[in-house]
Amino acid sequence: MTRDYFIHKSSYVDDPIQIGEETEILHFCHIMSHSIIGKNCRIGPNVTIEPGVIIGNNVTIMNNVTISSGVIIEDNVICEQSIVFTLTPTIRTRNIKPKTHKVWPTIVRIGASIGANSTIICGNTLGSYALIGAGSVITMPVQNYSFVYGNPAKAAGWACQCGDVINFKNGEATCKNCNKLYQMIENQVFKVA
Repeated sequence: MTRDYFIHKSSYVDDPIQIGEETEILHFCHIMSHSIIGKNCRIGPNVTIEPGVIIGNNVTIMNNVTISSGVIIEDNVICEQSIVFTLTPTIRTRNIKPKTHKVWPTIVRIGASIGANSTIICGNTLGSYALIGAGSVITMPVQNYSFVYGNPAKAAGWACQCGDVINFKNGEATCKNCNKLYQMIENQVFKVA
């Protein structure tokens, strides 16, 4: 039986696992059991994916990324270099054995982009097409189309699906790059056309 995906010989992939067509897993990765990786994904060198992680289609995960159990990454997401998804929901940790093996779900919605060297504290949701600046520490949920950065990350504006900044006037914005139209209703952004 031929595989319709690629795994570099230096990488470890634990069974059982599900990998979609045309996905590439490059050098020195460790993909742990019960994970699901969709179609047409690119997993860069030295990536660790812990048990039970779910990754959608057309996802790019660059080198040196650690994805903890409980993370769900939807379609068309980009994770740049050296991102860490934490296993505990606090920025303060101790070397104490936990009493439970609770997993706090972390969801990265469709089309979100996470900049290099960011840390995502577990239990948060990154909204659709959210744009996370490099080096950010995400300690709370991020809204759809929001542009955030810093430590801790704070809202800095809004981003179009194409990645350009959009500016709202009277509750509407049109992207100067791709002409997509957005509306803001009660501080929530929606794509209109």
